Amino acid sequence: MTAIPVFNVNSNCSTGSSALFLAAQAIRGGIADCTLAIGFEKMAPGSLGSTYNDREQPMQRHMMAMAALRDFHFPPAPWMFGAAGLEHNERYGSTVDHFVKIAVKNHRHSMSNPYSQFREPYTEEQIKADKMIYPAAQLTRSMCSPTSDGSAAAIVASERFVADNDLHARAVEIVGQALVTDVPGTFDSNSMATLVGVAMSRKAAQRVYQQAQISPDDVDVIELHDCFAPNELLTYEALGLCGEGEGHKLVDANDTTYGGRWVVNPSGGLISKGHPLGATGLAQCAELTWQLRGHAAERQVQNAKVALQHNIGLGGTVVVTAYRPAQR
Repeated sequence: MTAIPVFNVNSNCSTGSSALFLAAQAIRGGIADCTLAIGFEKMAPGSLGSTYNDREQPMQRHMMAMAALRDFHFPPAPWMFGAAGLEHNERYGSTVDHFVKIAVKNHRHSMSNPYSQFREPYTEEQIKADKMIYPAAQLTRSMCSPTSDGSAAAIVASERFVADNDLHARAVEIVGQALVTDVPGTFDSNSMATLVGVAMSRKAAQRVYQQAQISPDDVDVIELHDCFAPNELLTYEALGLCGEGEGHKLVDANDTTYGGRWVVNPSGGLISKGHPLGATGLAQCAELTWQLRGHAAERQVQNAKVALQHNIGLGGTVVVTAYRPAQR
């Protein structure tokens, strides 16, 4: 027992990054010089369920709005993101093959990550032949994040604390951070993409770029919320890596892996590294910190100077954070 302030945070899948945001706010506000954000999850087998059934669930309105646009399919989470991907296919000409290639990439990246849940490569044929989860979108199991147990943590400190303890050599600076909730008009948007968080992701990213005085072209490495392969493609657009409706062009150009314009999810992402809900945002933070320190071993992104993190929780909260090595 330490008598220090302790806060419990629950933002569904963005719980970890919400804790990181709260820890950073305590530093910015002068409340503390050193804070600890920690996230963990021990998940039950199978699809996501409700712990409390005596109240409306945070995603209830989202699901009702989506069901008015696309026939409901169980389990709900892959249906929601799969349907958003299907909407992109119909509007912009992307195909399931683009989502399959994203899954192949992330499974390949995770082979070099000792913390990954899966470390075996998958071919496109294997992914397509895997167990079907949402047939309308041809979404298979290996295109979905798995049931995961895990924990992660981050220490956030003030510049004074870093200087007093001679930590500059290892310090990574948060140069921009935004937490955004569902935007006005979400439930009247008639957009599957908006209902799964693309609009709030875009708004958060724009705020972060402005705070950090950077553009997407300045970013070297990205950890984003690929809970399902279609959401990675949608998030390319939300983060401004390309124009609206052009995410699949980045896949075709191999621009989101080593040798391309950005390396996206070098950890393997949620699909392959795993997605223990409360820990995910802090695991993303850890990966990007290692990348900027040059400590990522075989998965190191060469000359990484600016990193971007995106973590979303339906119901709905998104946190986007930009990092760079601390400067004296």
